[in-house]
Amino acid sequence: MKPLSKPRQETNLRNNPRYDQLMRFSDQMPLHFQDALPDRSAVVVIGGGIIGMATAWFLARHGVEALVLDKGRVAGEQSSRNWGWVRQTGRDDAEYPIMMESIKHWDGLADAIGEDVGFQRGGVLFLAANEAEAEAFDPILARSRQHGVDTERLSQAALERLLDGRPGQWHSALYTASDGRAEPWLAVPALARGAQRLGVKIRERCAVRGLERSAGRVSAVITEQGRVGCDTVVCASGVWSSLLLRQEGIDLPQLAVKNTVARTTPGPAVFNGAATGDDIAIRRRADGGYTLALCDELEHFIGRDSLRFMAPFLPALRKSRAHMQLRWKNLGQRLRTPRWQLDQVSPFERNRVWNPEPSRASLQRMARLLADRYPRLAGLKLADSWAGMIDATPDAVPVMDQAAAVPGLIVATGFSGHGFGIGLGAGRIVADLVRGVAPGHDLHRFRLCRFKDGSRLELGPWI
Repeated sequence: MKPLSKPRQETNLRNNPRYDQLMRFSDQMPLHFQDALPDRSAVVVIGGGIIGMATAWFLARHGVEALVLDKGRVAGEQSSRNWGWVRQTGRDDAEYPIMMESIKHWDGLADAIGEDVGFQRGGVLFLAANEAEAEAFDPILARSRQHGVDTERLSQAALERLLDGRPGQWHSALYTASDGRAEPWLAVPALARGAQRLGVKIRERCAVRGLERSAGRVSAVITEQGRVGCDTVVCASGVWSSLLLRQEGIDLPQLAVKNTVARTTPGPAVFNGAATGDDIAIRRRADGGYTLALCDELEHFIGRDSLRFMAPFLPALRKSRAHMQLRWKNLGQRLRTPRWQLDQVSPFERNRVWNPEPSRASLQRMARLLADRYPRLAGLKLADSWAGMIDATPDAVPVMDQAAAVPGLIVATGFSGHGFGIGLGAGRIVADLVRGVAPGHDLHRFRLCRFKDGSRLELGPWI
């Protein structure tokens, strides 16, 4: 299917020095997925990110009819803006088995869909600057060993044989050779095309305004372009999930957290995988450059949900207070509660692609840290930059569950910055939930009701 473009808008954008970033990360991106909207589909997936697309792909492999709807673009938000890490290391204990399955799916994905996704098992390094930081990695090492992952501790000498950084700056590291990396902007659209070839229908710029119910269960989705009957709906809407679910009477505590990311021009290979210390994270790219991010700088813009969900999020805010910057800009606007009827324009149509500005201060700090930590990369330029909004839950682990209050609705959201790597395993699980098949993993940790049933929330890892 040929992409639909807007020549006049694109011509104007070409005069902007940030043309590439605007085209890749905004509503100006061409429409590539415009399948006709059917009257009915067995399953409707709301959200064209990694979770939604993986769910639809696995459903199609089992012969289940699926339609994916996105208010903006496939992979328009966090699924194309993340770091591109496909790691087992440092996962929440309940995520480990799912992630170990997921990385096996990543191994075979390119062959299965017939397209390159940029996946390689280049390894992941967690860098310790001193003995105290090295000891803080002990629980990660213990969890990895418990699950049979090949994580090992490297001495300074062994680390410096593997990673070409400034000599002597790191005390030691955790290294998982079997961890990998992929190209988000390449992988998710390729997965979408693979799903489409299996019969999945995909329509961009088609927001779901709400659900229709009959006899107490889901019977249709109401979109801006009309009604689609269905038996099951999967909410895989990332940071928009809480707002959509609230319209259906489901209270999901979720906040949006901003992270700034950049890519460099091509440069020498200091490590063919991904590495992070206590400040800058790097990931070797397929184009020979590096994806950069600051692991100690996140931003949250205070709004109505910050106040609504203050109590469950307090432990996470205390844990992350050293690197979470609270912003108050446009507070009055964000305190408003959006309300709409199914025959009215919804907030999802007013913000097709959430495209926050990258932090200029963060980009400047990235450049300084890159030159300091990796002298051989000191001359590299930042070729592009962007920011994304992470869908965070109070305990930093996702929801993968059937909504008891709305039969026929399955929720798959809140992956808290960890969704890209685990996305294929999560998609397989959600597809099995749709099919009524036992998923093969213990999902108790990911139940939706944990925020309301009096359970004590245990914080998972942020990075």
